[in-house]
Formats: sequence, C-alpha cells, structure tokens
Amino acid sequence: MRWRICYFPSVLQLFFLAIFVALPLIPFPRADAAPLDANTIIKRVEDNLNGKTAMMRFSMQVKTSRSLRTIKMTSYAVGKQKSFIRIDYPGRDKGITFLKINNAMWQYVPRIEKIFKIPASMMLQSWMGSDFTNDDLVKESSLSRDYTTRLQAETTNQYTLQLLPQADAAVVWEKIIMTVSRKYFLPMAVKYYDEDGKLVRVIRYLNVKKIGTRFYPTHWLVIPQGTEKSGHQTIIDITEAVFDKPIDNNYFRKTALRRFSN
Repeated sequence: MRWRICYFPSVLQLFFLAIFVALPLIPFPRADAAPLDANTIIKRVEDNLNGKTAMMRFSMQVKTSRSLRTIKMTSYAVGKQKSFIRIDYPGRDKGITFLKINNAMWQYVPRIEKIFKIPASMMLQSWMGSDFTNDDLVKESSLSRDYTTRLQAETTNQYTLQLLPQADAAVVWEKIIMTVSRKYFLPMAVKYYDEDGKLVRVIRYLNVKKIGTRFYPTHWLVIPQGTEKSGHQTIIDITEAVFDKPIDNNYFRKTALRRFSN
C-alpha cells in the first residue's frame, strides 16, 4: 500500500506549494515553435508553482451539506521544507498556529496554551475540517520526479496530461489527470484517482492574476468525490501575496508557535 500523499503539488501541500514563489511566467509558444513533450510541460508547471519564499493572506471556506465555515489565515514559507500558518479568524480559532519543518508538523492551541506534535496516526485526518488532510501539509513530492507523464491531448488553449506513479515512488495517487493552460503553464483542473481507479477528488484553479512578475491562480476549488462527500467543497481565495522576499527565520522555530500566535 503506497502511503505518501502526492497532492498537486500537496494545499494543503498543494496549497503550501501555492504559497511558494515561482519563476517568471513562461511565455505562450509561437505557432512555429517545436512541439513540447509531456516532461517539459509538467516541469514548467512545477516551476510556475514552486520557488523560494512567500508570504500570503488567504481565506478558506469549508462547505458541507449542512454548514459553511470561513477561516482566514496568514502563512510564511521557505521552499518546500518550512512553513508557518497562523489562524486570524474566526475568534474561537484565532491564534492557533502550525509549523511544518520537513516531514514533521506541530500545532499550538492558545486556549489551552499547549503545543502538540501531530502524530502519524492523525496524518490522514482532516485539517481544520477541510477537504485537506494533515498529510497534505507535510508530505513533499515532485510530479516530474515521482510520476511518468504522458500527453493525452492538446488544443489551442490547453494540454491534458496523464501522470502514473514511478515503480519506486511512495505516493498514494495511482493516476492523475491534469489540464494545463497553454497561455500560463498553470494547472486548470487536476483529477486524482486511487488504487482502484476511483476518482477521489478534483481541484480547479481559477481567477489567474499577475502577482509581482508572475501569474498565479488565486481561487482554488477542491471538490471531493463520492456519495459520502456529497455537497462538500473547500474553497481557497488568496487575498494578498508577496513573493521572493526575505522571511525572518524565527518563524520556523518551535518557539514561533507561541511567539507569533498573536
């Protein structure tokens, strides 16, 4: 049984990869340019999502068939290895902090003034009630490294890629189908399939905006599949982002969980 989540790139991994700075936008190829192969396309997508540092403010709406919950957060990240998140809203959760260093994660709960290390047994549990798991935040993966990519189809506006895991890759998804914008080389929609070939979730990346020197999708829609998740959605809206600027390394120490809680 493969056990490491490979979420594109991880929210929350994918989401945290979202908060990492990308390289400048790769221009749309000319009509006379040589055709791009699947490996080149997926590497350009990763380059446009990954990078050095990022500070973000964003909101996350968690919808179920019975409720709607909004959470607002501030996050800091350096590469794929280190990230810090502070909950700013609602009041009952304000000041909760999360620290990720490599494959370990801690949480601070100010109401009881305690720091918890998230154990392996809780990694597949929902993060803040959303359609992300703790494992999504922690696990690191590379689509270009861990998957074999094949170009399924292309139109004047998009590429469709099929990704299948390498034989020795420790990933959970047995197939990923990704639609990529030819204009931005950013994902438009990603479908994730389990070992039985069942579609588990779909992530749509919308509302591309220019942030600094690059373009980035600022509206993310996570739609879990299956009757037990009917009516569920997780929506992320990035409201502010600063990329490729120095971030105080004190955010990535365990003392930061309390220090930057307020």
